[in-house]
Amino acid sequence: MILRYSDHAANERTFLAWVRTGIAVIALGFVVEKFDLFMTTLAGVRLSDAAVLSRLQSLSGPLGYYDGIALIVFGIALVILAAVRFLRLERMIADEETHSMDSVRFELIVSAALLLIVAGIVSYLALE
Repeated sequence: MILRYSDHAANERTFLAWVRTGIAVIALGFVVEKFDLFMTTLAGVRLSDAAVLSRLQSLSGPLGYYDGIALIVFGIALVILAAVRFLRLERMIADEETHSMDSVRFELIVSAALLLIVAGIVSYLALE
């Protein structure tokens, strides 16, 4: 039996949850990016209604492009940081010394950054 197996298993489950979250953020970035491309293409079509055309042009601004790229980069960084955290905790679990867990700040900062990015996308779409 592996020494401290339940701790190692919990660490691995947490790592996999962070990886799933990172992949979801990357996928959301691709969706936002493709939505911006769709709106840009749709705005380029000749429409007879000027109000609809101006609404489509306002939705296809550069903010959607940059938000999509930001989400993709943030998702990749999230997966990398999850791997670093997993390896660090793996060493700490295997060590005989008692360590304090002070990494809660990391999770709060990452969650707040993700919340700000998503709030920016929602407010952009709601105000346009």
